[in-house]
Amino acid sequence: MSEPQLLSAHAGNWTGDGTGVTVILPPPGTVGSGEVRGGAPATREFDLLHPARLVDRVDAVVLSGGSAFGLAAADGVMTLLRERGLGFPTALGPVPIVVGMSIFDGSVAGTPPTAEAGRAAALAALDGDEFRTGATGAGAGAHTGTWRGRADPGGLGRADGRAGPARVTALVVVNAWGDVLAPDGRPFFGGAETYQAAMPFQRANTTIAVVLTDAKLTKNDCHLLAQSGHTGFARALHPAHSRYDGDAVVALATGELTADVDLDLLRAVTTETMAAAIRAAVAYP
Repeated sequence: MSEPQLLSAHAGNWTGDGTGVTVILPPPGTVGSGEVRGGAPATREFDLLHPARLVDRVDAVVLSGGSAFGLAAADGVMTLLRERGLGFPTALGPVPIVVGMSIFDGSVAGTPPTAEAGRAAALAALDGDEFRTGATGAGAGAHTGTWRGRADPGGLGRADGRAGPARVTALVVVNAWGDVLAPDGRPFFGGAETYQAAMPFQRANTTIAVVLTDAKLTKNDCHLLAQSGHTGFARALHPAHSRYDGDAVVALATGELTADVDLDLLRAVTTETMAAAIRAAVAYP
């Protein structure tokens, strides 16, 4: 198997015509949880991520365009993992735990990502293809600033941080209704221009993200980490978490690090790393 692209996780993209898929394949046994704060999510298997649910492992996370249609991309990833004997063990064979999150892009009116697209992105991850960010993968059809009646750049962004001995990576698809904010709080695009009240169909947006750390965390710890990822949304997006956004974060802990980690420090670093990843999504060449 090729070298991983995100800490110890493999990551790959499939890019279509104004849409795409990004797949994250963490190592076996990775613990995960997540939280949705937007009012209009398009998700798959998110109920399993609640800390009270039985299953604590995650075998893959699939980010895609196409809104609810694009969730089909996860089927291709799930089939591929089953072929390789990966998944939650049951009496009838392994059941891969594949979490899906989708943004609303133009492919909703055309050809959204399919199971074949999801499989292609997963194979790109496993084959060691170069992992790119920007207007590629699930970020290919992303835009921001629609609350101003515009289509400012969006995309796929990544940032890395460190909390003591622990490493953390944030990967985010930014397709927000609001603006991306620079560290000084000013919008990257549009200056002080007044926003425009948008029609409902113009409010089809979503920012979706994955936080990955090598720390050894419980499922409840991962839930808290996902909440800190949302705090990063609030730092770098305005407005965030609207009724028309499907904003969601999944937090994954691979557990390779044996040293103790200060969870509150890790959460603080996660917030800053997520904000940096959001800015990176629109700062590509």
